Amino acid sequence: MTASPSPRPIPGSTSDIISGPVPGSRSAVLRRLSEMIRPVTLATDRTLPVADPLAALLPDGGLARGSLVQVAGVGATSLGLALLAAGRAAGSWAAVIGLPELALVSADEHGVDLDRLVLIDVPRWRRGAEVVAATIDGIDLVLLDRRLRFTASEMRRITARGREQGSVLILVEPGLPDASPSESSGDWSPDLVLTLHSPRWSGLGSGHGVLRRRHVAIDAVGRGRASRPRHVELLLPDQRGSLAADPLEPSPDAVIPLSSREHRVAG
Repeated sequence: MTASPSPRPIPGSTSDIISGPVPGSRSAVLRRLSEMIRPVTLATDRTLPVADPLAALLPDGGLARGSLVQVAGVGATSLGLALLAAGRAAGSWAAVIGLPELALVSADEHGVDLDRLVLIDVPRWRRGAEVVAATIDGIDLVLLDRRLRFTASEMRRITARGREQGSVLILVEPGLPDASPSESSGDWSPDLVLTLHSPRWSGLGSGHGVLRRRHVAIDAVGRGRASRPRHVELLLPDQRGSLAADPLEPSPDAVIPLSSREHRVAG
């Protein structure tokens, strides 16, 4: 009876490192293993801090690197910009792909570092998936226009590339106040879905003046550690044009509920 040959270790694998000749001590082997594991750990576990009012929506109080975040509802673009500002403290670069209506002054008001922001226009005739993949390779935070069309396989490849590179992909579709998270996500498979609803503007006072603040409610639900539903109410924008915690409910005579049609104009 012939003995079965022992399986050969795959070159470059952990088994190859352990079973092959070991130059040096056991600590040298552990050090080499640590170097192999460290990039994977950082890409999946490290988070980018967000503004305090948004921290309660995220399972780790920040954006997990390598994650796909879906933002839907009235004010989706504003919330996307507030999330994009998460990389400012870390000196990270950010990119916006699509969203031609985006105003740089709005990005600045939400805390985005304009010196480290790249705006990328993707004409409809070009292959957008290649543009997104190339952007993810070198940029930590990417705000992606959900209206750009991709095939299901392209969506999977883009998501996988983001996980591999440790980039945060924020998917935004403006002007869908009545869409459910599943409708707005389409074939994407987000790790976290943030849905804005119940917008109310205030600031007119007794029939005159200007609209100064928008009160919004945000629901968060996702997968894994983000599976527990979360809810916050914020000012988006506040009187300065940025994001702030909602200190108290405004009086009814100072609040203007928006119809679905008005949502599309203001979103």
